Amino acid sequence: MGEHDTAYKFLFSHRALMRDLLLGFMEGDWVRELDLDSLEKVSDGYATGDLLSRHNDALWRVRWKREWVYLYLMLEFQSTVERFMPVRILTYIGLLYQDLIRRKELSPDRRLPPVLPIVLYNGKGRWRAPVALDNLIQPPPHAVLPYLPRLQFLLLDEGALLHEGALPGQRNLVAAIFRLEQSQAPEDLSRAFSHLLEWLKGPEQSELRQAILEWLHRRGPSLAPEISWREVRNLQEANTMLEERIQEWKAQFRREGLTKGREEGREIGLEEGREEGREEGSTAEARNILRRQLIRRFGTVPEHIDVKLNGASREQLEDWIDRPYEVEELEDVFR
Repeated sequence: MGEHDTAYKFLFSHRALMRDLLLGFMEGDWVRELDLDSLEKVSDGYATGDLLSRHNDALWRVRWKREWVYLYLMLEFQSTVERFMPVRILTYIGLLYQDLIRRKELSPDRRLPPVLPIVLYNGKGRWRAPVALDNLIQPPPHAVLPYLPRLQFLLLDEGALLHEGALPGQRNLVAAIFRLEQSQAPEDLSRAFSHLLEWLKGPEQSELRQAILEWLHRRGPSLAPEISWREVRNLQEANTMLEERIQEWKAQFRREGLTKGREEGREIGLEEGREEGREEGSTAEARNILRRQLIRRFGTVPEHIDVKLNGASREQLEDWIDRPYEVEELEDVFR
């Protein structure tokens, strides 16, 4: 099992995360019919009669409506796009059903429970592969259609949800985790941490705090390599280290800008005068530093922004340098 799967499985073994997943990401009134207090973790692995086993799934069940029918929630965690994921999900559901039949865990009328397969994807690119089995099968003769297997899984593409503004705005632990995963800068991490600290400060949530900390020990190096995540002992300490790192990063950019500006200024000064060269070099370097920050934070620098940078003084540029990671929109940097 990969580090990504291990970290996520450990995190989503807690009822609070599953509850927020259902409330924040499932559409429709049917969620109100769920008895969320009945959320129950199914065995970490299950074996069928032919001794096949599964150990990297997160499998839950919850009671639904008055009949107390169990709805099984099967989670898969992906950091890469898998074209044939519907086939894998179909296999897992078949194994689950075989095991339920073998253990005689069926409804009184011997019907199988419904299963909702969910794929959590946190890769950098967007998920472009099919989410339905139908789209992977060649078109058959019309008479064969009724006999083909049908399956579709619910895809939660973290990056797409964040980009489209579809993450729940209210207090939701899963949304905070997604924001941590998709953070583009230390400030984004710190902001998400602040929410987690506020939501998980109760003594009764110590176990969940520890779960998120364990998840950070595994996932942290890919989020902010500069921090020694294995040495972090609690979420408050992680947040403090992030805030310190932000200040160090800003100071480093200022030092580099001043140093390179002086060097560039000295070179220009040989031709146009030492004082004028020093000023021009410092301005050019401040402009380059700010442009790099804007690209890193917002992806691109539009032409009208580039014109603004080229026409700005060194004092204006230095004033703007601190802002890219303190605002949400590109235009706010210059307000």
